Amino acid sequence: MILSRGSLPRILCVDDNRDVADSAALLLELIGYETRACYDGPAALEQAATFQPDVCLIDLNMPGMNGDELAVRLREQAGRQSPVLIVVTAMSDENSRHRIAAANFDQHLTKPVDPPQLLAVLTRFLQP
Repeated sequence: MILSRGSLPRILCVDDNRDVADSAALLLELIGYETRACYDGPAALEQAATFQPDVCLIDLNMPGMNGDELAVRLREQAGRQSPVLIVVTAMSDENSRHRIAAANFDQHLTKPVDPPQLLAVLTRFLQP
């Protein structure tokens, strides 16, 4: 469990599908989180350095830098203040499960994610 480093918990939504990233960020913002949306791994690394998210929702399959590589790099970049990393993907085959485990994600959610399920997961990680 973690506590937000700011007044509102910060969540970074990363998905190459802009509608998915933007919709997740908007939904979470309406609920009371501070959010940012990014559409690729390099932009997410850059945004994470300044935004310092408490949680990152990350798509697994993105062009250029996959979500598993992004997860590893986010942990390296953040050091001890690593955010909670939640993979949100439609992929559930054995290869994807191995990639998710190797990247050491904190949680795996399968698309389409039910909003109450997402909120329950976030509450579990963000409660004091």
